[in-house]
Amino acid sequence: MEEPNTVENFFGVYLLYCLNPKYKGRTYIGYTVDPNRRIKQHNKGKQYGGAWKTSNKGPWSMVMIIHGFPNDIAALRFEWAWQHPHVSRRLQHVGKKRSKEKMFDFCLRILSEMLRVGPWCRLPLTIRWLNHEFVRDFPKKLPPMHMPICHGPVVSKKLPNGAQQSIENSNCDIAYCNICFSGINGKSVKCINAECNLNSHVICLSKYFTEKGQYVPIEGECPKCRRTFLWGDIVRKYKGCYSELEVKINVDSANDFYSSDSEYFESRQTNLREKWVYQARFTTRFSKEPPQWLWRVSQVHFFFERTFDLSADIIFDKLNEGKLWKHIKDKYQ
Repeated sequence: MEEPNTVENFFGVYLLYCLNPKYKGRTYIGYTVDPNRRIKQHNKGKQYGGAWKTSNKGPWSMVMIIHGFPNDIAALRFEWAWQHPHVSRRLQHVGKKRSKEKMFDFCLRILSEMLRVGPWCRLPLTIRWLNHEFVRDFPKKLPPMHMPICHGPVVSKKLPNGAQQSIENSNCDIAYCNICFSGINGKSVKCINAECNLNSHVICLSKYFTEKGQYVPIEGECPKCRRTFLWGDIVRKYKGCYSELEVKINVDSANDFYSSDSEYFESRQTNLREKWVYQARFTTRFSKEPPQWLWRVSQVHFFFERTFDLSADIIFDKLNEGKLWKHIKDKYQ
């Protein structure tokens, strides 16, 4: 059996697939901090903490999970947008589910679009396949290069209660920022590389990593060891993760692994295109592709109004026969 990967400070959004022949093909999207405990709850039922949508419809298989979110709020927002793609304002450009498209394929298509638009395209996310039988390529758009696609089980690990305190105590001595060369009052940011002794303010290192056109840094080169790291991993290190890990990065593999600027600007342009007002979307949708029900309602309304007018005219003429001007105008000519 494959050795599970341990992730500290875990926040993930998962995709379930129903294996029950009666409900085969159904999917479910949810959020968890412990995927192994969560899949047991789904299979046991609602009374054990599972969702009511999956209760008594098992067994369920956790096919994949997206993790690496900075906190639970970011993960919950990702979950909601994945569940409601046509309500989310960031996914209005995504087409609706096709008639012959399977729900599992539709979820993957939505996911591939979500990973290419902001703010998710800038997060250090990891796409992890948990069930090898369902592994497939992403349709059309691949995830950004800084998001690895992994295979195999994962185990969540909570940070120890004294993790933050131990880091703060280690920074009690006077330290100087290696970027602005001023004193650091409080907790400093350190490099992920265990062999690097970088000390910096959070704001200084974020400005050092931020490139032109970016609001939040994606990745950057350490000013001391000259290794490339994701900004999200730097933040996780700042919060207390990776305390028991010795990370060594190969520069050549890092340059091949991480994304380029062109991919960032491409995702940013996609994000800008989706910022339409509701009125413009409504007008464009009905002017270019009028739905079938709209034509039918218009036709029924036209024939009903025309029939009502003709019937009313006939009834009025019969009730006032010999009294209207068109009946007596010959007498006055």
